[in-house]
Amino acid sequence: MGAGPEGLPDGVRDGFEGFDRLWTPHRMAYVAPATPAGDGCPFCAMEHLPPEQSLVVATGETCFTVLNLHPYNPGHLMVLPLRHVADLEDLDEAEAAELMTTTQRAIRVLREVSGPHAFNVGLNLGGVAGGSLSQHLHQHVVPRWSGDANFITVVGGTKTLPQLLSDTRELLAQAWDGAGG
Repeated sequence: MGAGPEGLPDGVRDGFEGFDRLWTPHRMAYVAPATPAGDGCPFCAMEHLPPEQSLVVATGETCFTVLNLHPYNPGHLMVLPLRHVADLEDLDEAEAAELMTTTQRAIRVLREVSGPHAFNVGLNLGGVAGGSLSQHLHQHVVPRWSGDANFITVVGGTKTLPQLLSDTRELLAQAWDGAGG
């Protein structure tokens, strides 16, 4: 058996030729997260990381706001309680209030920075409901623009994002203080 392209045995590489590859090394955070917190929750681990690495935009008394590592749209934020809690009904009064006021602030900041036409805001409570990290409650704030589901998304199943997450985080963090509480 001879050697094919890239040093692979003949026939081995041939089986891969029909596939396009999209390299996404940033997704390794979900495969092998560096979690200083003992429970393995990637959200809880964020408090031990610098904001530039964790993508945390702002932290309040009981909640924090972070960019989604796998955004549906540019500026896709999540608002979470600092406390590791899965169920909405388990939030105490202060956490529930701050979750909503922080969500309002996130919308104000996104309007100022990005000028979206609309928003999707919501919770996926439990894995069956679509919560991929359902062990730590998080509310999504997704900015929407007319035509944001273009042909690349529909036909190619690929989302195009015009800005690096680190740049988006910096813009939102700078605007956060000016957005009022």
